[in-house]
Amino acid sequence: MARVKLDLPKEFLFSTEVHVRIGDINYGGHLGNDAVLAFVHEARIRFLKAYGYSEADIEGVGIIMTDAVVVYKSEGFCGDRLLIEVVVQDFTRTGCDFLFRLTNKETGKEIARAKTGIVFFDYASRKVVAVPPRFRDTVYGN
Repeated sequence: MARVKLDLPKEFLFSTEVHVRIGDINYGGHLGNDAVLAFVHEARIRFLKAYGYSEADIEGVGIIMTDAVVVYKSEGFCGDRLLIEVVVQDFTRTGCDFLFRLTNKETGKEIARAKTGIVFFDYASRKVVAVPPRFRDTVYGN
């Protein structure tokens, strides 16, 4: 099977930091894949909050994650401080992609990169809806 490749932009709109905890470590003694997705989720929540949104309320509608890709670049360990950078790209009529780069803050070594696809969802009507134009205008990262 061919390796998954995930190209990232040169610039990101937002960054946040997290510490790798003992519960984030797997049996191999390094950062587990489930923890990477949890960190990506946390970074997405912080990104949205910085723009006055939440996953349940972006201009009156919510979001649902439709897919995820994680590409590992190096190991992360308990106690590491990770810088997570975030950008939003590839808008469609009903969704977009959030892209992430996770880097060890002290060493500068890239740990992982990730992409999560999302669609906008009206939880009251249980239907996928169009991307709110104001959200796109506010966060579109190129």
